[in-house]
Amino acid sequence: MKKFILFDNDGVLVETEIWYYEANKIILKTLGLDLELPYYLKIMADGGNAWQLAYENGISEETIIPYRYKRDIIYQDFISNKNIEIPKVKKILRNLQKKYKMAIITTSRRADFDLIHKNRGIVDFMEFSLCVEEYKRAKPYPDPYLAGIKKLHARKDETIIIEDSQRGLTSAYNAEIECAIVKNEFTKTHDFTNASYFIDQLDDLESLLEEI
Repeated sequence: MKKFILFDNDGVLVETEIWYYEANKIILKTLGLDLELPYYLKIMADGGNAWQLAYENGISEETIIPYRYKRDIIYQDFISNKNIEIPKVKKILRNLQKKYKMAIITTSRRADFDLIHKNRGIVDFMEFSLCVEEYKRAKPYPDPYLAGIKKLHARKDETIIIEDSQRGLTSAYNAEIECAIVKNEFTKTHDFTNASYFIDQLDDLESLLEEI
């Protein structure tokens, strides 16, 4: 029986992944590089980042530093002004909160996470959130989810992880915690072979939990 739910953030609770891609695409264009979506999805699935394209084209880390800062500004503008809502999320979480303790485990920076969730009400249903600065190694390493269950005082068999990406699934799999993949068009090309469960939408999670 599951008692604890660890949620990924981007693509699961808010629709932000497309805007992070767009921010990277815009800034790499200023460096004369075209960040194509299939390439981006592959490197993200493997745990890399968009700057890999720059490195492959001989651009140094020293050159990239100011562009990374500009990318962050573009992304924060997107998440502040674009519609990133996923339908019925708060209603779903309100129902789940009656039976389960929940937390958010994300590879987002704390600054971006707090901006995303400002006045959104989603974190009100959570025990806590962990961002990329708050554990040793990011997904696909197991560290984020192992830190999550430790903070929740939860056993692995009592916990389920909700993800939408291959990188997140790999993190859950490496942590030896069951993972349900929620369908997301943005990550549909990812390899989800190691998933324990699949749901078409977050609204299906409560029914899944009653079955397992």
